[in-house]
Amino acid sequence: MRIPISLALAVSISCPASALHGADVNVRTESGTVSGVRAPQSNVVSFKGIPFAAPPIGDLRWRPPQPVQPWKGIRQADLFAASCMQHERQEFLPWTSEFLTHNKVGEDCLYLNVWTPKPHSGAKLPVIVFIHGGGFSEGAGDIAVYDGEHLAATGLVIVTINYRLGVFGFLAHPDLTAESEHHASGNYGLLDQIAALQWVRANIPSFGGDPHRVTIWGQSAGAFSVEALVASPLAAGIIERAMADSGIGIAGLPMASLKMAEEAGAKFAAAHHAASIKELRAIPAEDLLPGPQDSPLRFAPDIDGWVLPDSPQALSDRGADNDVAVITGYQAGDGLLFAPRMQTPEQFHQMAEAQYGEMAGEFERLYPAKNSDEVKAMLAQSIQDRDRVSMFLWASRRQKNHRQPVFTYYFDRAIPWPQHPEFGAFHTGEIPYFFLNLKVLDRPYEPVDFKIAQEASTYLKNFAAQGNPNARDLPKWPRVEANAPATMEIGVRTGPMPLADPEKVGFWTRYFASPAGAHAPPF
Repeated sequence: MRIPISLALAVSISCPASALHGADVNVRTESGTVSGVRAPQSNVVSFKGIPFAAPPIGDLRWRPPQPVQPWKGIRQADLFAASCMQHERQEFLPWTSEFLTHNKVGEDCLYLNVWTPKPHSGAKLPVIVFIHGGGFSEGAGDIAVYDGEHLAATGLVIVTINYRLGVFGFLAHPDLTAESEHHASGNYGLLDQIAALQWVRANIPSFGGDPHRVTIWGQSAGAFSVEALVASPLAAGIIERAMADSGIGIAGLPMASLKMAEEAGAKFAAAHHAASIKELRAIPAEDLLPGPQDSPLRFAPDIDGWVLPDSPQALSDRGADNDVAVITGYQAGDGLLFAPRMQTPEQFHQMAEAQYGEMAGEFERLYPAKNSDEVKAMLAQSIQDRDRVSMFLWASRRQKNHRQPVFTYYFDRAIPWPQHPEFGAFHTGEIPYFFLNLKVLDRPYEPVDFKIAQEASTYLKNFAAQGNPNARDLPKWPRVEANAPATMEIGVRTGPMPLADPEKVGFWTRYFASPAGAHAPPF
């Protein structure tokens, strides 16, 4: 079953030679012609603010994305469109302004952006569709570190997308389920992502892309979205490969059932004095944004029976999802997002008792902390070991009933930052490397940083092109094998690395199989 977005093939019209040498380049999509801008240094053409679905406003709020209204003439695609509804933040370290949304926000936000070095039919370049992070409550496709020009210049078509966020993207409610022909509600943000991928399948040949070599790549909430799309029957046939940064592991993101999500949605409506969905749709969007007391993940994907018939892990375990090649990886500092704040050995002991129960004694033997410095070191090391084992266990389980390979990585290079060395390889810090956007940030880079960026982006390009990141001029990246517990280190040293000491691998494997492991954080 598919959401109601037209899948008719685009009318592919090659750009005339005169357009290729001018400032503007016109490309025909199934909804109309768009005009992009060629960057003089890279020769990459960008098309910004292309609609892939109708504005989800008024009666279309909390409905699956609907077809774009075709336009006549030439639509200028030289500016980003509005970002989806969210609170815009100022810098909050370690995330400086280059990692944050600064565009105007609004409900009319279902637009995407394309960067291509060959904007004409027949080029058949690999395509990467990037899905932004932000806890399903913030973010956009126009953020500075996501600029696709430099990565596209290597011979790829890069697409970044917007999707509905927070309550606008993930509200479930009994009335919404009742009005749905699929008896489902709550996953509108995922449906937006699927609609964008359907747009790519239909239109990307005109931009020089190969519609049968589409890689979805997401980070943080975008990575959880990638996991959901790999699991969803609605994404069958529109993705060939998937990469998840921070990331997919055996712990995963807790996901509500439709009933639980409906109950939460009903409470939300009551809190806003709305007796019906009609009344809730009439409330101004700004008045529905979360308050400071709300969790960023208050609204997130649910098991709705349509977009997600079951949890992604359960579908993967049964081989009932999309059998595509997968890369998943973590940053060295990812787990600190969920780590408790502590300084003393007593606090460390209390944490061990609370999190590891009967296994607490073994945990403290493997990660001894007798002073404040050791507390900090052992907390970081234990989380990093746990993350590496978590993604290995997920990948090795997937390999049991899927033909396509899984590759994992561990990114441990910290962006140079003399003013704040305490942040290390922080969550999202790998993105400028993979996007070849180091110079977006004013940092005292060393030659090794540009080497890492070149290696990381080349692995990504190879994966998008052939489903395998390897090439002769790069360190060998082995696929996951259940009998070979290891991952790929990407950093100053790039190459295979052990997950942890064998005894620690055994501990974490038993932990994830225990009742306590069911409550492990996503990373």
